Amino acid sequence: MPLYRAEAVVLRTHKLGEADRIITLLTRDQGRIRAVAKGVRRTTSRWGSRLEPFSHVDLQLAEGRNLDTITQAVTITPFPANLGLDYERYTAGTAMLETAERIITEDREPALQQFLLLVGGLRALTGNDDTTVEKPHSQVLDSYLLRSLSVAGYAPSFDACARCGEMGPHRWFHPAAGGVLCPKDKLPGSAHPQPETITLLGALLAGDWPTVNASDPRHRREATGLVSAYLQWHVERGLRSLAYVER
Repeated sequence: MPLYRAEAVVLRTHKLGEADRIITLLTRDQGRIRAVAKGVRRTTSRWGSRLEPFSHVDLQLAEGRNLDTITQAVTITPFPANLGLDYERYTAGTAMLETAERIITEDREPALQQFLLLVGGLRALTGNDDTTVEKPHSQVLDSYLLRSLSVAGYAPSFDACARCGEMGPHRWFHPAAGGVLCPKDKLPGSAHPQPETITLLGALLAGDWPTVNASDPRHRREATGLVSAYLQWHVERGLRSLAYVER
């Protein structure tokens, strides 16, 4: 069987037989793939712990007819050890993993930007992103969600009207329309967020952390609600993991 290597993040695992697992991975070069890890549920397994959700690993795999088989795993970044110590960051990270799996619709479809976004988001959650800027877990998640949606083709507009393109600032927001709306294009059911909330949403999308950190908690809460509504609309159903995130 031909062998190949892949840098990947473990998104999800589930049991197979008595000792094996099927591992869902987001890889750097091949997008989302599923592979079998044989014997990793045995207590004698020397590398099963390297294939837990959040693990950032360098893998060797053998090509198979239906599923490839993981033959070697080397840890690159030990995200599980760091996130497991903090419930709030762990649940935020879980929502990232679920988003990454759901937003990629086809297996083995290259998704380099989604891979880099996920690794960068996990590094920000664990404080391993080589910056000294504080990044609260809830805002890291909101920023990741907005960027992931943008890469997938659902970029929200927070400055120009999503329907006519007229530059703002605008005060109406509608997930189905794609972002903010001017008064003449306002749709029934549009939200009416505070101007500071719209500014915050733009900063989250752009990664402007000084602006994010200077924001008021009430505007963060409002922005989080809008991000969740936007995500739910574009992935068709809400993320189960979001219900457990401390907001």
